[in-house]
Amino acid sequence: MSELVPHWIDGARTPGGSERRGPVFQPATGEVAREVALAGPSDVDAAVASAAKASHDWAETSLSARTRILFRFRELVDAHRGELARLITAEHGKVLSDADGEVQRGLEVVEFATGIAHLLKGEHSDGISRGVDAHSLRQPLGVVAGITPFNFPVMVPMWMFPVAIACGNTFVLKPSDRDPSASVRLAELFTEAGLPPGVLNVLQGDAEAVDALLNHPGIAAVSFVGSTPIAKHVYATAAAAGKRVQALGGAKNHMVVLPDADIDAAADAAVSAGYGSAGERCMAISVVVAVGDRGDELVEAIAARTRALKTGPGSDESSQMGPVVTAAARDRIVSLVDAGEAAGARPVVDGRGQAPAGHESGFWVGPTLLDHVTPAMPVYTEEIFGPVLSVVRADSFEAALELVNANPYGNGAALFTTDGLAAREFERRVTAGMVGINVPIPVPMAYYSFGGWKDSLFGDTHVHGAEGVRFYTRAKAVTTRWPRQAHGIDLGFPTHR
Repeated sequence: MSELVPHWIDGARTPGGSERRGPVFQPATGEVAREVALAGPSDVDAAVASAAKASHDWAETSLSARTRILFRFRELVDAHRGELARLITAEHGKVLSDADGEVQRGLEVVEFATGIAHLLKGEHSDGISRGVDAHSLRQPLGVVAGITPFNFPVMVPMWMFPVAIACGNTFVLKPSDRDPSASVRLAELFTEAGLPPGVLNVLQGDAEAVDALLNHPGIAAVSFVGSTPIAKHVYATAAAAGKRVQALGGAKNHMVVLPDADIDAAADAAVSAGYGSAGERCMAISVVVAVGDRGDELVEAIAARTRALKTGPGSDESSQMGPVVTAAARDRIVSLVDAGEAAGARPVVDGRGQAPAGHESGFWVGPTLLDHVTPAMPVYTEEIFGPVLSVVRADSFEAALELVNANPYGNGAALFTTDGLAAREFERRVTAGMVGINVPIPVPMAYYSFGGWKDSLFGDTHVHGAEGVRFYTRAKAVTTRWPRQAHGIDLGFPTHR
């Protein structure tokens, strides 16, 4: 019998009431490594009920007590970061150094959340009228849920639940069923840090569990990160059910390289941002826009670096890029490269059919570089989510900016240049939520907020940072008077005197 990755409900591992199971693959070998429990309606009800039971007491827990638990959780995650990285590598496939970096970026949000006492401070106005004062406060929503993707099984959940829990909410996490083990381990570590049962629950599952959470009357708000079609569904369904929703969708991130840029630096950045984690990042660079007459030079510099990359199992310290997450993902990536070539794109470096010796059954696509891609090609219009860099040529800065802004996605965009005026124009005019100037992956630090524009975001708020705190709380304004004597009846609209 295969090892089972369970749910975490009411402070303990449980297989749940459903007998449905799903396979969890080891991408480097293509083998089924274990099974994951897939929640049914009774499991969803149990997780929400546990969170609801814990909600009142947790909301009444002092800010200092919550903060102490968060500090202990931060120390435990840091102490177990190697273990967490190995879980990520085994089930996702990314190399260990990349997995360790993911854990670090998650820890930064926990560190941000330890300052929650300052972030929840309200305002006070003395004497707004004679004998009248006003103040504001932010209060938790209750039970909230997070639905997270396969590509960051530690970092993205930690964008959500530390902030939500620090604000006084209880949380139901539905991680990806492709790499579910790390989420249960995080819940165990949080419990070891002193988190009461029910404050964090992990509900394993597939689309059935997602839809049950979106429609569950006990859930007040839903955070989602994933593909745009599913983000649209999550937003529409949860909003129709009366919930607060933030749904982050897909991306087609462009890196514009002007003729004055340092070509070596730009090529290094394009390779790092395009092929890191096998391109399975929502902030990966998937399109390089070569502006002006240095396009051939840029393409050759990227190609030389791409050919030198070593693809191999994530557990091998010499590997620079691992496999993609599933056979279906591999086949889709290859089909898009095929379609690009058929439409006239030129494969400068071709990763199709590449597999490390001894791992031929794994889910492998080597780093791929396509030149002379046009906006009409599916390899450009589709979010590939794989190790494919497409090079589009543009005659001018204005043409490049127009190309970026015409794309339906607006997650991230980068500009490489030594021209300060061009950089200023780009950051002000580009229609993307996260912008890098000579920085290829402009993921904000935890005390800012992560999120895109256009079809990369559905809802009003971004994740973590100040916007995350606002999402997981609701504001209340209080006006007070302590009169010495009655003031009499006045049916006029109240004004301040």
